[in-house]
Amino acid sequence: MYELEIEQLQKIIDDSENIVFFGGAGVSTESGIPDFRSADGIYHQQYRYAPEQVVSHTFFIHHTEAFYDFYKSKMMFLNAKPNAAHLKLAELEEQGKLKAVITQNIDGLHQAAGSKTVFELHGSIHRNYCRKCGKFYEASYVKQADGVPRCECGGLIKPDVVLYEEGLDSGVIQNSIRAISEADTLIIGGTSLVVYPAASFIDYFRGKHLVVINKSATAREVGAELTIAAPIGEIMKGIR
Repeated sequence: MYELEIEQLQKIIDDSENIVFFGGAGVSTESGIPDFRSADGIYHQQYRYAPEQVVSHTFFIHHTEAFYDFYKSKMMFLNAKPNAAHLKLAELEEQGKLKAVITQNIDGLHQAAGSKTVFELHGSIHRNYCRKCGKFYEASYVKQADGVPRCECGGLIKPDVVLYEEGLDSGVIQNSIRAISEADTLIIGGTSLVVYPAASFIDYFRGKHLVVINKSATAREVGAELTIAAPIGEIMKGIR
């Protein structure tokens, strides 16, 4: 299954010297991490509060306990392991083909797979800081905390994830745009291109090959040379 698409993708990769991968939640669903927007994603489940409301800066400040109840159970998957897509991307980087991974995910699985150049547009669950003194805490401390995680100084700990109403890190934006603009091949995977400003970064691509690998149609037409409607791990494991 998908032999023809994998063969076409292989030819593109063979013809490329500077690949950039731009990925979203669909890259991690095969690792058991639920996405937000698919039919059985988090946004379609019933909660006391709307998920979009919970993952906002205002909600974090005013309903911190409810935020952490949701965050710890629905966004922190510390036992998740990299899947075939993460592993193949790390391998392509090691071969010198892939120059950067730009991810909307916060799970750290690209780094766990061995990827070195990863630009995390929306931050990471693995970085947590006290809002009072700035002390760093690992994800396990936050996950295991009883209720709201607090620093030893008494300050409130906040995950280094970009919530609604918060801006993206300017350095990450610059690095991502530079990587995309310099790439000869851009592979977009596991994202419906709904979240802005991240989805607009692909407009900076001026290279030869544009590939989209996503189970469902993307929210915007990007003029891809190759579009594969399939789970990304299934496709990437077929690449040599």
